[in-house]
Amino acid sequence: MVGAVPACGVITEPSGHTYLDFNAPLSDARAAGLITGLGPPAGRRVLDLGCGWAELLLRLLATEPTATGIGVDSDAEAIDRGTANATARSLTDRVRLVTADVTGWTGDPADVVMSVGAPHAWGGTAPALDALWSHVRPGGLLLFGDSYWERPPSAAVLAGLGAAPDEIGSLPDLVDLALARGFRLLGLSVASLDEWDTFESRWCAGRERWLLEHPEDPRAEECRAVVDRHRTGWLRGYRGELGFAYLTLAVPG
Repeated sequence: MVGAVPACGVITEPSGHTYLDFNAPLSDARAAGLITGLGPPAGRRVLDLGCGWAELLLRLLATEPTATGIGVDSDAEAIDRGTANATARSLTDRVRLVTADVTGWTGDPADVVMSVGAPHAWGGTAPALDALWSHVRPGGLLLFGDSYWERPPSAAVLAGLGAAPDEIGSLPDLVDLALARGFRLLGLSVASLDEWDTFESRWCAGRERWLLEHPEDPRAEECRAVVDRHRTGWLRGYRGELGFAYLTLAVPG
């Protein structure tokens, strides 16, 4: 694993991100496959909007010494983590990580654009795809990651996620939204239940381990409530019902 465990054994702040490689249900093997599916990155400019700590972007750049990248995210702590990882992997000369609102990004269109788990920044899947189209050069590629329903959700599942019935669609609905905007589908894969369980378990573990180390901290009660609520929503709610898809999309030249 790359970047999964903090350098120090002591966790100073309660966070669901501490033990995550990616802020999405994504295994090392699937990440490698997605990178391969984007084609040879030689000389390409890559833009990751909603990059988090930019783990997928850094792994892509590590495969090709002539590729360059920009990662954009509004979470300053995540950008700091990504910058530290880029430094540790000697990638700082080829990557720039920026703390900014992705909806206001106005850089030049890129050869490859990635946006995984960030449609909420634009207000949903459809407006995200509309916005991302303008960031991909003609003939370029978009790697888009978003949620979908494995089956029609129950009222309890919707309540647990705080989601509206039409906020998330089916997998065919997700693909249709992309095609309706002019994208062409080159690749499709979905997170496995094991990837989901690993993601959710690690999310909880960051807070659980902090609680073990800080049982008397004034924030402990709130932290415990957050992780218990999250675990209940996962195990008694959306586990096996909420899916996550990775679409490799092409913009015709």
